[in-house]
Amino acid sequence: MADFGNDPGLWAAKGIGSAAGAAVSLVYMLPKGKREAGSRFFTGLLCGLIFGGPAGLWIVAKLGIAGSLSGTEVMLTGSAAASLSAWWGLGAVVRVAKRFGQQP
Repeated sequence: MADFGNDPGLWAAKGIGSAAGAAVSLVYMLPKGKREAGSRFFTGLLCGLIFGGPAGLWIVAKLGIAGSLSGTEVMLTGSAAASLSAWWGLGAVVRVAKRFGQQP
């Protein structure tokens, strides 16, 4: 298993990738208000920071490009992808909950 440790460069890549993914998710589907924008941004940021490493490793393994990317590039890619997809997954859960949680 890869040991990313506490390398400041990798943490910076995680932060930049997470912020970029969260920003793209806001631009791709505009929020209804400031509160929704803030919650979506911070949700994406946290998911990118937490799941950036595993997501990056999974992406490069699926694409078969693990040998041609540095650890920083893998972390940046994974963080951006995890951050971008976090809100889509949560959005689907919210829609299902609204549909089945409504009273007839």
